[in-house]
Formats: sequence, C-alpha cells, structure tokens
Amino acid sequence: MAFNGTWKVDRSENYDKFMEQMGINLVKRKLAAHDNLKITLEQDGDKFHVKEVSTFRTLELAFTLGVTFEYSLADGTELSGSWVMEGDALKGSFVRKDNGKTLTTVRNIVGDELVQSYSYEGVEAKRIFKRA
Repeated sequence: MAFNGTWKVDRSENYDKFMEQMGINLVKRKLAAHDNLKITLEQDGDKFHVKEVSTFRTLELAFTLGVTFEYSLADGTELSGSWVMEGDALKGSFVRKDNGKTLTTVRNIVGDELVQSYSYEGVEAKRIFKRA
C-alpha cells in the first residue's frame, strides 16, 4: 500500500503545455499552476479512496480497480474511465465525454515521491508530490 498517505504537489514538468493541449485557457492554466494540490490516497485491496484538496476545490471519490467510473477535472472536463495496477504502477485511462479522446495517467512511487504522469494527444507532463 505504498500509495497510502497525503501527498502535496512539489513541482511540475511540462504541465502548462499539457493543459494547453487539453484545451484549458490561459487564465485557468496560470491558476492551476499554483493550485497547491494535496492528494490523500487510501488503498484497501483493490479499493481506493481519494481526496483532492486544492485552492479551487475539494473532491472525494472512491473507485475499485478495473471498474469504470465518472470523474470531472477542476476545469469541468468530464471523463469516464478506470484505474488498474500494472506492477507497482497505478494506471488510469479516461475518455473525455466532450470529444472522445483519451487521457492517460500513471502514478508511481519513486524514492520518497509520488510521480503522477499524464499523456494526452502526444503531450506528456508530470506532477511530482512529496509526503505532506
């Protein structure tokens, strides 16, 4: 259960370009770059409880590995998809409801950090979190 704990965003790589590719406008991208995101992950077998707290919203959700669920991003983009475990990585594949394009997210523990990688339409980005 290496993912368990509260993680605070420390830094990002190529995140603005990724958000631009997602169609997020400049003002929202600038705000998102300083969202002070904190993620609390609790894993119990194949079930996860996630709490996301940022400057803009607080969201709680629960999901089961391999089971499709609905999710919306902070900018209101609606998605449908699921998470699976592949080795030590938590991999999510989500389809946008507005255009049918796929957003892929991978969470890995690297050393003492949670690395969350994103891929959308050929643009990749990372957000790196440290334990809060």
